[in-house]
Amino acid sequence: MHTEIKICGLSTQEAVTACIDAGADLIGFIFFEKSPRHLTLQTAAELSAFAGKKVGKIAVTVNASDKELDAIVAQVKPDFLQLHGKETPDQVSLIKKKYDLPVVKAFAIRTGDDFAQLATYEGIADRFLLDAKAPKGSDLPGGNGVSFDWNLLASFKTNTPVMLSGGLDISNIKDALDISQASSIDVSSGVESSPGIKDVAKIASFIKTVREYDLSSGFDKAEQKANSIG
Repeated sequence: MHTEIKICGLSTQEAVTACIDAGADLIGFIFFEKSPRHLTLQTAAELSAFAGKKVGKIAVTVNASDKELDAIVAQVKPDFLQLHGKETPDQVSLIKKKYDLPVVKAFAIRTGDDFAQLATYEGIADRFLLDAKAPKGSDLPGGNGVSFDWNLLASFKTNTPVMLSGGLDISNIKDALDISQASSIDVSSGVESSPGIKDVAKIASFIKTVREYDLSSGFDKAEQKANSIG
């Protein structure tokens, strides 16, 4: 077992292939029109079919309507839903029940006080994705290439598996793993050549760096098994 790696915001078959070949565990398709990584349903469905069962697929939405979720689940056939908006615990519970899919609930973190919002989602969300709060002026709830203070995680306790996100790249991923002790990570802008454009070489290098870290640090296999999605 190893650190679980999700590469998010894919838009081409080339990028999907790079993720699969390098050994990513999960890939993310984004459905949010303000994002440079936004996909149409048709493109996402084609990429999902192209990936097949070789990698887990996550559909990322922001306050999506029932109609939008219906279409995404029917056409893209994701393995997981990621909710990156203001979805309430009741909404998360209803979405899980309706689509019979595990849910990743994203939260924006800046200070230790921000962890309080997670409490009401315990036992409901299957995974907490922790991202940095968007910088002033940004319309994007994620994918901004900024990090929060990973040291804050030392005092954060939860029974829900955690996925670390926000500003991760090859230059800081080892420090991020050391400090956060995360068993699951999510990267998007950190493997791009420009906003929305994935760089296959960066994808390969990032994943290789994480796998090397796993080997050198003696990754806790039992913990990874306990924390894995699904």
